[in-house]
Formats: sequence, C-alpha cells, structure tokens
Amino acid sequence: MVDVDQFGPLDVAVLVFEDGTLHTDLAPALLDLHHSGVVHVLDDALVRRAADGTVSVEELVESEVAGAFAPLDSDHLDLLSEDDLAEVAATLAPGSAALVLVWENSWAARIDAAVRASGGQVRGFLRIPHDTVLASLAALDEE
Repeated sequence: MVDVDQFGPLDVAVLVFEDGTLHTDLAPALLDLHHSGVVHVLDDALVRRAADGTVSVEELVESEVAGAFAPLDSDHLDLLSEDDLAEVAATLAPGSAALVLVWENSWAARIDAAVRASGGQVRGFLRIPHDTVLASLAALDEE
C-alpha cells in the first residue's frame, strides 16, 4: 500500500489518441518510469468517444491492452471521479480516446519531506508543456 505521509506531488496526465487506439508501444516507457521509482501510477482510465458520440470508460486492466500495462495495477487507488472522466470525455473528438493517468511524482517525495521536516511548505509546482518549451526556444532563436 502507498504511504500517504510520504507522497510526492500528484499529476493527472491526459494522453489523447486521435485514432482511438491505445497502442501498447507506450507501455515500456511508462512501466520503466513506474518501476524505476520516478513516478508511481495510482489510477488510470481509458476514455473513448465512438464515431457516433457515445462515451465508454474502463480501467486499463479491463481493456484489450491490459496485458501490456498489467504491472501498473499494484497500488491502484480510485482517485478519478466520474465527473473527472466526463470532463475528459467532453474534450474528445468522435473516434478518439484518452488514457487518463494519476501518478505520484516519487522523485519529488524526498525533497517534499525534507522541506516539511525543516518547517517549510511546498506551495506548488509548475509544469510547462513540451510544446510551450519548444515555442519559447524558437522565439529565443528568432531574437
């Protein structure tokens, strides 16, 4: 079981696949991060919007790619609500799918604990998306 007193910050990642297919070639990278302790996957859901607009939601262990992602099922917590998943579904185009992951940033747990032990507080983390970084670097090159 997960020791919540030692949690690092949590992220919710929404990975969208316009073709509606979750490919198993994603599994090795995610499993490597999970097994190496960089992240600890705590919850997951596969959200699909069919061509006719109907929405389905399932956990990875219930999906057709369950075998590739099976090692992630160990410390599964139900952190994603129906409202969370409905919000993701509302953003999907017909025929697309999204893998929604909640992971603990295990790499940050040690610094979080040290800050708290010294009487400090971690007030936040800011994630800058890859595309934003690329745009910023391109803008610097133009200057």
